[in-house]
Amino acid sequence: MAATSMPQATLAALDILRAGGNAMDAAIAACAVLGVVEPQSTGIGGDCFCLYVPAGSSQVIALNGSGRAPRGATPEALRASGLTAMSPTSAHSVTVPGAISAWAKLNEAHGKKSLEEILAPAIGYAENGFFLSARVASDWEGSVGKLAKHGPAAKHFLKDGAAFALGDKFVNPKLGATMRAIGKHGAKAFYEGAIAADMVKTLREAGGTHTEEDFARGASVAGFVDPIKRAWRDMEVFQCPPNGSGMITLMVLALIDKLGFPEEGFLSTERLHRHIEAARLAYRDRDAFLADPSQVEVPVEHLLSDTYLDALARLVRDDRAMPEMPLAGQSDLAKHKDTVYLSVVDRDGNAVSFINSLFEGFGSGIYAPEAGVMLQNRGYGFRLEEGHPNCIAPDKRPMHTIIPGMVMKDGQAVMPYGVMGGHYQPMGQTNFLVNHFVYGLDVQEALDAPRLFPRLGKVQVEQGIPSSVLDRLNRLGHECELIDKPHGGGQAILIDRERGCLVGGSDPRKDGCAMGY
Repeated sequence: MAATSMPQATLAALDILRAGGNAMDAAIAACAVLGVVEPQSTGIGGDCFCLYVPAGSSQVIALNGSGRAPRGATPEALRASGLTAMSPTSAHSVTVPGAISAWAKLNEAHGKKSLEEILAPAIGYAENGFFLSARVASDWEGSVGKLAKHGPAAKHFLKDGAAFALGDKFVNPKLGATMRAIGKHGAKAFYEGAIAADMVKTLREAGGTHTEEDFARGASVAGFVDPIKRAWRDMEVFQCPPNGSGMITLMVLALIDKLGFPEEGFLSTERLHRHIEAARLAYRDRDAFLADPSQVEVPVEHLLSDTYLDALARLVRDDRAMPEMPLAGQSDLAKHKDTVYLSVVDRDGNAVSFINSLFEGFGSGIYAPEAGVMLQNRGYGFRLEEGHPNCIAPDKRPMHTIIPGMVMKDGQAVMPYGVMGGHYQPMGQTNFLVNHFVYGLDVQEALDAPRLFPRLGKVQVEQGIPSSVLDRLNRLGHECELIDKPHGGGQAILIDRERGCLVGGSDPRKDGCAMGY
């Protein structure tokens, strides 16, 4: 079974499986297709994280495929260029992409087929074109302002200054040629030579400090890391460690478990209020501490300890929202104040949880025209505040929002799952897990359920939550606001060993589907 955010990608994954490939081959093939047919969300100019459980194994393998800042990216250099804060459309927010390094490393370690065969479906869509579906067209229209800022991006991704629309055909033969080179010659073809030179030239012309040496080092940036986990109910939930924000998922999950799950139901005021408060506390710590652990200390053990989380849970009251919170890392009030995710499970039981992203819609909006590569803006996750753990620095990875998830039970994979949506992801993952495992919604229902998210001092609410519930949340002290664009999307595959079947779901907020055979 494969569950992705576009039918073309799901089909590509199933075709690879039917042709003798394994779940990792299928995941990379699907992700490559998504980078073509969902270009606002992902691509080879982005980053990647993966959790993988080999068939018959109790080991969860984690890979960090996030790229690093160029060596010229110092706070002093950025301020000298006129920046007072990180900008999403600045070349300084473009880190060296890590996705191709990740794909190559995963393919070498756990794949069966060659990259050339795996990338063939995506190359076909790039060279022959695809027709825009509804969500892609909507996101494209919302990105016109960004795409118009960069000449090559405007020339290729806009028609007479307007977005490509639903049903329009879009081709990117340069991207197809770049993927052909990667298929034949591996990651080196992306990080060295003419392709890398075009990306560097494009970034330098846009004011970046990137060099070809920065890109050459990027070929080996992806690496296997020790996952982090937390026992939850009778299972274990696994995440990638920092610089990814999986730690925040585990914090929220622990807090709402300690607060308890109200009998009133999954859309009750009581349940949503507790979830909001837990997220406010965990995201507060994310913004203060989450950074690249190779350059700064990230207090993962402290933040995930029961002593600390118990103290945080005691701050939450059912009769009102917290008017203020303690300083990050503390629990004493007296001291104060777009992305793609996919899942694949193969016939042998290999389970892959895979996420790949440009960060915001069309990333930085900076397009390398000869390479055919839209470049991410992951560096927008950095700070310019010197002394902050997440301050930009040479060869540093930024705080990352993309997080694959994996649920294990009794040493076996139960569910590869993920929820897209930038900063929403930890909130989204915990919402999905509680909907399914606590309140009994099936996989699809748990993804479909309406969502909310505390962000920038308000609670952003999708359509579908009863007005009476929102009224009560407001009276508790939350400031709820309805949003037009939904929170992210998600996919999951439940491995039902008792009945011997796979149960998949794909979020209706995207254009995709879950399919199996």
